[in-house]
Amino acid sequence: MILAFSWVPKGAAKAIPDRAELLSKEEIEKLKESCDQVYSEDEEDDTEDENKNGEVAHAKAVAEAFGRSSNTKNASSSMEVDGIYDDLMKELDMDNYDEEDDGIEIFSFESGGLYYASNDMDPYLKNHDDSDESDEDEDQTILPTKSMIVCAKTDDEDASYLDVCVCEETSNGYPNICSRGRFELPTAPLCTAWLDCPLKGGEKGNFLAVGLYKKPMIEIWDLDVKDEVLPCVQLGGKEKGNYKEGSHTRSVLGLAWNKEFGNTLASSSADKKVKIWDMATETCMITMEHHTKKVQAVAWNHYAPEVLLSGSFDQTVVLKDGRKPSHSGFKWSVMSKVESLAWDPHSEHSFVVSLKNGSVKGFDVRQASNSASDLKPSFTLQAHHKPATCVSYNISAPNLLATGSMDKTVKLWDLSDNKPSCIASHIPNAGAYFPLISLRIILSYSLSVALGGI
Repeated sequence: MILAFSWVPKGAAKAIPDRAELLSKEEIEKLKESCDQVYSEDEEDDTEDENKNGEVAHAKAVAEAFGRSSNTKNASSSMEVDGIYDDLMKELDMDNYDEEDDGIEIFSFESGGLYYASNDMDPYLKNHDDSDESDEDEDQTILPTKSMIVCAKTDDEDASYLDVCVCEETSNGYPNICSRGRFELPTAPLCTAWLDCPLKGGEKGNFLAVGLYKKPMIEIWDLDVKDEVLPCVQLGGKEKGNYKEGSHTRSVLGLAWNKEFGNTLASSSADKKVKIWDMATETCMITMEHHTKKVQAVAWNHYAPEVLLSGSFDQTVVLKDGRKPSHSGFKWSVMSKVESLAWDPHSEHSFVVSLKNGSVKGFDVRQASNSASDLKPSFTLQAHHKPATCVSYNISAPNLLATGSMDKTVKLWDLSDNKPSCIASHIPNAGAYFPLISLRIILSYSLSVALGGI
C-alpha cells in the first residue's frame, strides 16, 4: 500500500550512493528509544503485550506445576538413566578428548593449515578481481537523464518503509521502474516532502522529510546513503518520555518545503497546529493555531514564498503570512473536510482545494477579506462521487490539473477561464487513492502521472 510519494528532480541524486557507516553505541540507543516510543504511544499494542505476558506467565506456572508432580514419579527412572550416562562417558573417555594424536589432521592439509591467509594464496580461487563489486556499482548508477520517485509504503505484514525507485523512459511510453533501495520506518508514513537544503553544516543534498502515524516527529532521510537505518535529522518527537521543545504532539499529516527559503519546512498535524521549522538549527521557529480540528495539508505560494496555505478537517482553508504569524490571515469556508490543496504554479493568486465530498474548488486570493462567509470560490467542480483525495497542477502546461479519488479514478481537467472541463478519465489498477498523485513533465514531449493506492 502506497500512502505517499515524492518526485526527485533529475540530476539531484548521486550517480552512485554512499554506503552507510556502522552505528555507534549512542545511535543504537537512539534507535531503541525511537522504537520504544512507538509502542508506548499505541495503547492497543500495549494491551496485546499485557495479554501475551499474562499467557506466558500462566504457561510457565502450569509447566512448573507439572514438573513438580512428575518429579516423584520419575525419581526411580532417572536413577537408571544416570547409570547409563556414566557408563557412556567412561567409554568415550571425554577427560582426554583434547589430547590429539600427532599426524595429519582430518580436514587439513599436510602443512597443517586449515585456511589461507588471503584469497591470492588459495589455488582454488582463480579470479581475484573485484568485478562483482564493480558490476553492482554500475547497476546502481543513476544517470542525470533518469527520474527518481520515492514511495512511502506499508505492506501486508505492517512493515513500513521508503522505496527509492528509478524510472527510465522507454519507446513504448511505459517507463521501466526498478527499486534502488529502501529505508525502514518505525510506523506508517503519512506524508513526504523532498528537499535539498544543507543539513548539519553540509552541502546541498538529496533528502526526504517524512511524517509518521502516531509519531509526533518528522524524520529526514538522506537518499544518497545506501542501507541507512537512522534518519540524518529528526524534528520534534520525544526525549526521555517528554516532548521536545516545539514538537508536534500527534501525527504529522502534511509537509511542505519552501524552495525559496531552502532551510524552511512547514508541517501540519492532528494536534490542530501548523509549524514552521528551521532546518539549519533543527528547531521550530513558529507555531500557529488557527484551526480547530486536524490540519490535513499545507502549501507554500510559488511566487510569494512567505505565504502559507493550510487546509483542515474544520472545513476551512487559511492563508497566513509567515512574517506575521500573529495576524489572523484570511479564511475560506469550503463546506467539507479538506483532503488536499495546491497553488497554481502559473499564477500567484490562484489555488485549488479537494474535499471529502468529492468536489474541487478554486479560489483567487485577490478576493480575500476578513470574513470567511464572503469568500466565494472562482469555480466549484464536482470531480468525483467519493472523496477527492489529491490534486496536482502540471508545472509546464497551464490550466492542466490532475485529480485522484477514493472512487478509483484519476482525471485530467482543463481549467481555462475558470470553466473546468474533463479532458481525460482513467481507472488504473491501483486501488483507492490516498493523497499521492503527482503530475509533471518527464520528457519534453510527454506527460507522466504518478499515482498509487491500496
